[in-house]
Amino acid sequence: MSNPSLNILLVEDDEVDVMNVRRAFDKNHITNPLFVASNGVEGLEKLRSGEVPQGRRIVLLDLNMPKMNGIEFLRELRSDPALAPTPVVVLTTSNNDRDKIDAFNLNVAGYLVKPVTFAEFSELMVTLNKYWTLVEMP
Repeated sequence: MSNPSLNILLVEDDEVDVMNVRRAFDKNHITNPLFVASNGVEGLEKLRSGEVPQGRRIVLLDLNMPKMNGIEFLRELRSDPALAPTPVVVLTTSNNDRDKIDAFNLNVAGYLVKPVTFAEFSELMVTLNKYWTLVEMP
């Protein structure tokens, strides 16, 4: 029995990174619906409004963004009873130990530093896809 599709919200302000995620999904035939928010405020709005359907969903979160950064987004998400259980994987350029500690203290499912090359980035998306295909998510 196959899992229904997983709705993925990418919260990312860098258009090149958004394009790389889309290209990696296309290249590797990852067909899960992808929704994009350019900052934390917009990401929360998309989750709360139902634009990103409830059910099986996950957030891929950048940390360094305008308006509301990733850690602020995580704090707000975890304080909202309706959104608190949402799995979040940090996908960022930050290799800062403080960011890692803050993210894990806010119950992220993973912390991934963005690879430099597209080939490595694409492989990371394949690995993530395998992970969320195998893991039971509500």
